Amino acid sequence: MEPIAVVGLAGRLPGAPTIDAFWRNQRDGVESVSRFSPQQLADAGWPAEMVAHPDYVPAAAVIEDADHFDAEFFGYTEEQAKISDPQQRIFAETVWHALEDTGHDPSRFDGAVGVYAGQFANKYLPLNLLANAEFRGSLSAFSARPYNDKDFLATRAAYLCDLRGPAMTVQSACSTSLVAIHLACQALLGHECDMALAGGVALPVPLIGGYPVVAGGIFARDGHCRPFDAASSGTVPGYGVTVVALRRLSDALADNDNIRALILGSAVNNDGSAKFGFNAPSMQAQAEVIATAHTVAGVPSESIGYIEAHGTGTPLGDPIELAGLTKAFNTSERGYCAIGSTKANIGHLDAAAGAAGFARAVLALEHAEIPPSINYDAPNPALLLDRTPFYIPTTARPWQPAETPRRAGVSAFAVGGTNAHVVLQEAPTPQATAPNPRDRHLLVLSARTGKALAEAAGNLADRLDRPDDLDLADVAHTLQVGRREFPVRRYLVCSDRAEATAALRTLARPGTVDTSGDIDARQVVFMFPGSASHRPDAAAALYRSEPLFAQEVDRCAELARPLLGYDLRGLLFPSTWDGPQPGQDDPRGAPTAAFSLQWALARLWQSWGVRPDAMIGEGDGEYVAACLAGVIDLADAIDATAASAEIHSRTATGTVTDAYASEFAAKVARYELKPPQVPYISAATGTWIDPEDAVDPTHWARHLREPARFTDGLRELADEPGRILLEVGPGSTLTETVARQETAKRLVALPSLAPADGTRTDLAALLDAVGTLWQSTVDIDWHAFRGTSRPRRVSLPGYPFQRTRYWIGPDSGSYEPLGLEEASWTSH
Repeated sequence: MEPIAVVGLAGRLPGAPTIDAFWRNQRDGVESVSRFSPQQLADAGWPAEMVAHPDYVPAAAVIEDADHFDAEFFGYTEEQAKISDPQQRIFAETVWHALEDTGHDPSRFDGAVGVYAGQFANKYLPLNLLANAEFRGSLSAFSARPYNDKDFLATRAAYLCDLRGPAMTVQSACSTSLVAIHLACQALLGHECDMALAGGVALPVPLIGGYPVVAGGIFARDGHCRPFDAASSGTVPGYGVTVVALRRLSDALADNDNIRALILGSAVNNDGSAKFGFNAPSMQAQAEVIATAHTVAGVPSESIGYIEAHGTGTPLGDPIELAGLTKAFNTSERGYCAIGSTKANIGHLDAAAGAAGFARAVLALEHAEIPPSINYDAPNPALLLDRTPFYIPTTARPWQPAETPRRAGVSAFAVGGTNAHVVLQEAPTPQATAPNPRDRHLLVLSARTGKALAEAAGNLADRLDRPDDLDLADVAHTLQVGRREFPVRRYLVCSDRAEATAALRTLARPGTVDTSGDIDARQVVFMFPGSASHRPDAAAALYRSEPLFAQEVDRCAELARPLLGYDLRGLLFPSTWDGPQPGQDDPRGAPTAAFSLQWALARLWQSWGVRPDAMIGEGDGEYVAACLAGVIDLADAIDATAASAEIHSRTATGTVTDAYASEFAAKVARYELKPPQVPYISAATGTWIDPEDAVDPTHWARHLREPARFTDGLRELADEPGRILLEVGPGSTLTETVARQETAKRLVALPSLAPADGTRTDLAALLDAVGTLWQSTVDIDWHAFRGTSRPRRVSLPGYPFQRTRYWIGPDSGSYEPLGLEEASWTSH
């Protein structure tokens, strides 16, 4: 089978609001189990008689603010948020973060995205909503089921995130989320979808609490889970959510995704009836599912260096699991494969347990480090550990490379007998990327609110502060193509991580993001400054860094060479041009060079998705506008520009005589002129070009002899608010002219290139213009913007949800006493 690439991870787990924090806790051997005081439990609604019971253990691995949700972000009303199971809410947020972690925006993803997931039993509806008289008597009671039923977990997430692939809820008790990962892999291999999200969530109600210990149950008497330890007495309840994002390896490589690990194979089976009872595990079935996964993966068991075990820490379950593993491995080698379980750190997450263990194994591969098994002193004698291929790592240790790539296995088993095993391998070495010719980078940030954007800036600054080799070009690319574009937007132009971090810290300051002056652009107008803008070496850096710009300059130079008798590039870029530099005294040279630069720059903008809704040219800048509008082809536009300049050079007073005008009209009459495809304002009239005038040679003769009426044209443009005027040429002469016009106050103008004073580079100015347009909600084709470089998608902090508490409690303020048998029910 084709390997499946793990391209995204997201989660909220005990003691870890992010996957990065989760890995730090695993690596550092942190136990994230909390113990609660009687008052805390009473405040959470636990019945006093249960808390006071001698067999009640006030411990669990919980997550913070599980009752909070960003309702506005997902378009929920307050009432909808309150009646929704917290599991659905937190799962939707985590799906969003997993998508962001892939570096793909699903609204721009070329393919179908599927969702496969399961959840813990819904307790919010029976214990909270139905125990509240106001809710029972409200209309909301009739619409609560889709916000609470397990059946709608995956489909609700697909709806909220606009995902169009298969969406299905999976339920197999504690193996649920690993089975979901297996099914997601099968869907990808069957081309049912092109990306798949898989995982699980477990948020029992109340959201904090403990558990009763009963004879023969699975919960630990001392509140600590001790997998494989001689003192183990069971597990601890855990709360949380994990979602993984998967793609076919070939697709992930093609898109330069951030591949965290590979899934080589997986398998699922059931115990059937060959065991002591329905709740009991089966060593034989566990061995078979592991061996089958090895066969599917096509790898020998000796190549596997770590097992993320189901590892509940029960005196019965652990020996059966190790016996099954040993049988599946079927090797005489001893003590070479590490084994552990994240349940020691975060408890048993029921339906979400398998995905949490999967994430731990993926992170171990990604960091080439085997995490320690905590709460372990000596092996359970029933394990017969020294007769197995396994050892228990008690400290974090480097995962040394072997003859084969690093590999790991992940197991999840469940009451009812559905077993799952996944074989993982470390990610392939990233492909070499084409060097980025730009020495500046454009970082874009957006959010639904200014507060969220400021928080996002701070989170990104923290990420860039880490001492690693994260490439700023990769960061910029990921932000551009891998995030949903929201209304509140800001951008930064930076040369390195230190500069970016400082700018992000400034943006993160309270009150910095003021949206009152933001522009929602409806139209972009190209302004062409004409021949007066010509400046030697203007845009020389772009000629080196932007291939399409260079291609268009070269095209113009080749068309102009027969006409002028020399290479225009010597006039445009004299400092770096190796060839002859004639034409210094040719009156046609500077105007033709100016035309070529403005044409190439306009074509660059168009390639980036910025297409003008209208245009205006100052003087012979109209030739660029006419050519871009399709009135005149490029060769004829260059010819007309040169001829116009040559005629002007013959007039000592600057006045074009009738004879000269007729001469020019006769030349234009030989061109094949067409009506404009894009409206533009004529410099000759100061108003919108009439299609009939555009193809009439006498109009162009008038243009030759009449003074330019640029400011009249600005007044025409000012009639339509929301226009952004983009100066497409060197300097900012036209931008400054716009700023001085009282009638143009409703217009916003910006230059494409730097001023002549050398205070900025052309690339910095160009990126600033791109950022300004994007901030004004102009669409940018970011894939075209990257040019010939192939930046990677990288893992960056997710959207900072602005959460508020949404909660309906029982009328009494406390829950009805739970029977010890019901409260202790979970899988093994």
